[in-house]
Amino acid sequence: MDHSSNNSEKLLETNSIFQRAEKLREQSLYPESLKLFKKALQKYKNLGDTLGILQCSLSLGDTYRMIGKFDLASNHYTYSIEYAKKIHAPLAVPDAKVGLGLSLRAQGKWEDALKLIREARKTYKKHADKEGTAFTLWAEAGALRIKGDIIGAIKVYKESYTMFKSLKDQHGAGYALCGLGGTSRIAGSFRDSKRYYETANKLFSEQNDTFGKAYSFCGIGNAYRMLDDYKHALRNFTKATTLYKKIGDKVSYSYTLWGLGMTHTLIGNDRKARDFFIRSKKLFQKTKDPRGIIYCRLGLGQLSLIAGRAALAKNDIESSFTESMNHGFRVEACHAKILLSYINSNNPPSPPFKKGWKGALSGKRDVRCYNRLGLKLRLQGLPLNIP
Repeated sequence: MDHSSNNSEKLLETNSIFQRAEKLREQSLYPESLKLFKKALQKYKNLGDTLGILQCSLSLGDTYRMIGKFDLASNHYTYSIEYAKKIHAPLAVPDAKVGLGLSLRAQGKWEDALKLIREARKTYKKHADKEGTAFTLWAEAGALRIKGDIIGAIKVYKESYTMFKSLKDQHGAGYALCGLGGTSRIAGSFRDSKRYYETANKLFSEQNDTFGKAYSFCGIGNAYRMLDDYKHALRNFTKATTLYKKIGDKVSYSYTLWGLGMTHTLIGNDRKARDFFIRSKKLFQKTKDPRGIIYCRLGLGQLSLIAGRAALAKNDIESSFTESMNHGFRVEACHAKILLSYINSNNPPSPPFKKGWKGALSGKRDVRCYNRLGLKLRLQGLPLNIP
């Protein structure tokens, strides 16, 4: 009787630790939540509580994913899939599959990600789980965006947004709007992008979602950058940076640094731009994000081109093109092709430049690359304002 009572007390204590960890994660306090999840996992293992072990493993996967430790996240999700099957908890399998898909997606493995996410959606639909279905639509749209199927991504993000709204899930709706903001920017609809991000920011502010606010501020900054309003772009990037530093984020913050690099490139602050690209690239290398690294190389290559260092520029831009093709990143391959057209032209540019220099770009030939993807982008003139 004493033994049973003692175990019950230990389980209550462990459940309390787990709940505290979940609250910290909801507040975007990821390093703090990780410590408690690890502590709870060990206690659940000592107690032999199978559901507790499974819940903890999934939460650890989610938390590691949010801080950019995608290999560790993948390990926990893979373990969760096998463990859920072992203890006959089939509804946990799709949760782990989506998490694993998102981790692989972040590392550029969009084909594997799509397979796992779509498998999970079949299970959710089978069990009439609308929340899970909406989440997989959001996850799939992000994978399509990385693939370069921007039109398909917009369509699926809209489906996700409609479902989240019908479920009155403001959190999900906000992230679907951010997805629409990002894909609309790549599609060339910059005002739509700004509107989507601003609507998302209002939702996240109402929910006091720190990560969501940071994410949407970064998106608003990029929308202003594409609209050539660099003052407001920098202002919103600064807001995003402040929040990302507060929560210790390295994943989305990397893209904010890249956005700052692009903005400083456009206003002629080349030294600052280079610093931001280098800092961003180092973070992308830590998280093993090939797409992020490609964007940084494009940025650095463009700066070298503007400075008249054609050989250095060619090295960065050609490697970006090769990596884009290897990973099936169709949009990034187009950006690289346009920059290469400057280097490989019969009249290569030489400094100093005026903003919007178009001497070496054969516009029709290069715009076709975007046209084939259904994009309205018309990036002509150095420095290119890469979306």
